[in-house]
Formats: sequence, C-alpha cells, structure tokens
Amino acid sequence: MNGQKVYFFSEGMKLEGILYGSNEGSKRPGVVVCHGFGGVKETTSVAVCQYLVGKGYMALCFDYRGFGGSEGTRGRLVPMEQVQDIRNAITFLQQQPGIDPEKIGLYGASFGGANVIYAAAVDQRVKCTVATVPVGHGEHWLRSLRRNWEWEDFLKEVYEHRAQKVLTGKSKYVDRLYVMLPDPDTQEFFKSAPKVEITLDSVEHILEYKPEEVVDKIAPRPLQIIYAEKDVLIRPEQTVRMYDRAREPKRLCVVKGAKHFDVYNLYFEQTMAFACEWFKQWLSPEINRYS
Repeated sequence: MNGQKVYFFSEGMKLEGILYGSNEGSKRPGVVVCHGFGGVKETTSVAVCQYLVGKGYMALCFDYRGFGGSEGTRGRLVPMEQVQDIRNAITFLQQQPGIDPEKIGLYGASFGGANVIYAAAVDQRVKCTVATVPVGHGEHWLRSLRRNWEWEDFLKEVYEHRAQKVLTGKSKYVDRLYVMLPDPDTQEFFKSAPKVEITLDSVEHILEYKPEEVVDKIAPRPLQIIYAEKDVLIRPEQTVRMYDRAREPKRLCVVKGAKHFDVYNLYFEQTMAFACEWFKQWLSPEINRYS
C-alpha cells in the first residue's frame, strides 16, 4: 500500500511526510503516527500507517525537523520542538479533504510514545492517544541504562560540552546509540540501520523532558499505554509509573513475553490490535463516545 509524499511547515521549516488513505467517500478519523529516538518515518511508522488504513483510518507519518527528509539542523533532537512538529502535523492532517478534523488521534512508539503523550497533554484537538513502550522521564530513562560511574562520566561530558558550545558556537555530534547505550537487542535491531548522529547538547533537552509530569492533563480524553513485558531499554516500571499518574479514561496493556523492539515485528499484530481496539472505541465514527 503506497502513500503519498507530502510536505508541511513547522515553525518555518519544511517537513516531509507520507499520507496514507483515500480522500474519497465520507470523512474518516485520522491518526498522526510518530516514530522513535533519532529515527525516520520509514523505519517503523510506515507499517503502522498501513495497518491503520486497513482498519478504515487515514494516517500520516513524518520526519521531525533535522531528520530524514525534513529541514532543520541535522541531528538536533529537542523533544519540545518535536512536540511542536506533531502539533503542526495535526493541523496539516485536519486540512485533508478525506479527514474529519474533529476526530484526530495520535500513535507513538518508544520516544515517539513520549512525544504523543506530551502533545496530547497540551493540545485539546487530540481526541484519542495510544503510546507504545513510551519514555516517561528523560533523565530516569538515560540513568537506568548506565552504571553509577558511567552516569557520572556521561553527565560530565554533557556539561563540559555545554561550556565548549558557549565558547565556540560548535556542537559535538555523537551516535544516537552512544546516548541510548544499547543492550544486545537494541544493537541487533539497529545493526542494519543507517548510522544516525545527534548533537550532544540534545542530551540536556532529553534530561529535562518529563511527559509523566503532564500525562494527567490528557483526561478526560482517552489514553492507552502499551508496554512490553521483558523490555530492558525502557523498563516496564517506568511506563507503569506514568500510567498511574494518568487519569481516566485510560487503559494499560501488556504484550507478554515481548522485548522492546518486538512490538515492531514479532508482536506487531498484537500491539496494533490493542491500539485499534482503543481507536475504535473512542475515535471511530460508529462509536463516538467522546465529543
């Protein structure tokens, strides 16, 4: 199923996306699909969009500023800027002739899951949200991947770089896996993926990013969080803690036996079944419980 390449602007930067679904017939709900840490839309979001289209939705995935086919400083990963990109993607999707602009949902996985939670918390246009294996607290996430001395060395490098950037105006680039400090499963998943570098000063913005502190603002609009039982990249207890902070209506789903990246392949069907149950309940035209 081929999508249509589209472009829209976010704070003056031209972003590239792919729009899936037909503009013909009655207006239907739309979902903005957001990918993970330092990724591009083609890595995991395309499959999600195609699945959603098969269930009757229109879907849009896109590259954040600075990544993939979008404009912006290469490798600059500032979560709050990505949230703004999502909000502009919502605006773009609302303008499409086949879309019901009052029925917009968000789907995000991994760091994209963090982003859709934050976007939904601050943007009332989001009527339904699904976050899969999401990050809830940037500092807690990066800290959980390191031993004590590794964490102290990492912070020392980040803060020393801050001083150098102020003095020189230049940013240091590091591999995104240096920031994520990958476990064996993460290394395997990215083994065939193109190398992606991000600016080291991006880390400071990630450390300050705390979607779990705003997740309660999504209510009374519905939120579903999906986590993988054996996730070691984003630990289930971090995800459950964020869920506990959310207010009703909400639902927590566990993909039993799954590791982090299994939600994209081995357990993709189960993960998307959870997501579409939630979208059908709260977003589909025939079951419009939220208005």
